[in-house]
Amino acid sequence: MSEYALNLTVQPEVTAFFDEATNTISYVVKDPASNSCAVIDSVMDIDYAAGRLAYDHADRINAFISDNGLALEWIIETHVHADHLSAAPYIQEKLGGKIGIGDKILIVQDTFGKVFNEGTEFRRDGSQFDALFKDGDTYSIGSMQALAIHTPGHTPACMVHVMGNVAFVGDTLFMPDAGSARADFPGGDAGTLYDSIQKVLTLPDEMRLFMCHDYGPNGRDIRWETSVGEEKQHNIHVGNGKSREEFVKFRSERDATLGMPTLILPSLQVNMRAGEVPRDDDGNPMLKVPINQL
Repeated sequence: MSEYALNLTVQPEVTAFFDEATNTISYVVKDPASNSCAVIDSVMDIDYAAGRLAYDHADRINAFISDNGLALEWIIETHVHADHLSAAPYIQEKLGGKIGIGDKILIVQDTFGKVFNEGTEFRRDGSQFDALFKDGDTYSIGSMQALAIHTPGHTPACMVHVMGNVAFVGDTLFMPDAGSARADFPGGDAGTLYDSIQKVLTLPDEMRLFMCHDYGPNGRDIRWETSVGEEKQHNIHVGNGKSREEFVKFRSERDATLGMPTLILPSLQVNMRAGEVPRDDDGNPMLKVPINQL
């Protein structure tokens, strides 16, 4: 059984927003007893080749919240994403709310602050975010308690957020037929990821799990919801009692064949700043392309 205090009688309302360009699923999760809500893993649109940003995806989320009379209290990042840019500051400017991420963001900021040769003006203390969660921390969305569980391995700052009978797993797990995320980014580790997944799988079997990404393997329709029980039985990378050694061997060999995500360079620069785009000395939004650093 899980070591964390849970209350599966609370059943939040979850609305998903799929971004086809990045295969990301963002969520609005509503407290069933009030109009309070949170946004999980928002997306800012980017035309990387043209150097243009847009907010169509975020505007869909904002419109849903406004049209339904909801009050936004939290904008949660499950981790520093390497495949899409966060729209957290844009949503916050429009609707309010606090931006939260795991406290190990400091490790990510230190690592990639060096990769991108950021100067001393880039703060590596997580102060770009409104809240830094430690393992086991709780926070409230209206009357609903949310729980943050540290699940490193994909990145050092990954967290699963549990709210009543649902959990948002970020990239710690994929759908059962897709397995798990890579563990070869700086600060990632396949063995640590396996241990984190096992932590998630100690949650009750009926716990509903919501993915951050889905790619429709083998041509199936895009899906983003499963359960702990389904993952334990059917996950192709860790299910049905696969050992740590088996997982580490498979994950390490698999990761060695993967190219870098298309948006990794802009994503890391923006997301380690809580969604803010870096600026040059003249104050113009500007992104860097470090050579031979990843």
